[in-house]
Amino acid sequence: MKIIAFGGSPSKNSINKKLATYAASLFENTEVEVLDLNDYQMPLFSVDIEAEIGQHKLAKAFLAKIESADFLVVSLAENNGNYSAAFKNLFDWCSRIQKEIFQQKPMLLMATSPGGRGGASVLEIAENAFPRYGANVKATFSLPSFNDNFNVEKGEISNSELDYQLKKIVESVKLNFKNT
Repeated sequence: MKIIAFGGSPSKNSINKKLATYAASLFENTEVEVLDLNDYQMPLFSVDIEAEIGQHKLAKAFLAKIESADFLVVSLAENNGNYSAAFKNLFDWCSRIQKEIFQQKPMLLMATSPGGRGGASVLEIAENAFPRYGANVKATFSLPSFNDNFNVEKGEISNSELDYQLKKIVESVKLNFKNT
């Protein structure tokens, strides 16, 4: 099984990329590829730019990565209660090529933030919107107060209760994935 994982932030130290990487590592006997949003920087989407340059090659490359996956692990950054501008731009470019961006791939959808709500607003938005764009969301997880609950040096959740919750979700998703 191949997992594509990414955090929905262009930050070089993205806490969402760290969470996605950790969650993907919980799936045994898999090939994991972690994408970096910085590898998909494109001009701000507009129909005028699209008319000028056509479908952007980086959007095509991102869609090819999604196509190569058997499972997606996505952790979204929350900027002012919504997607980061970088993720939204990539999403917009991709949706012009293929509406079903996520190509019916099963997905673990997550979010984290330094705050106590753990990106709950963006997680709710994505959980409602992503299925219209081909996401097969199998489970969601929110990690509140990232700096208090994640050990960056070890690359894992340090709060045992939250770690247990995520591991239970991964086990459930793996079981459901094997049965489909």
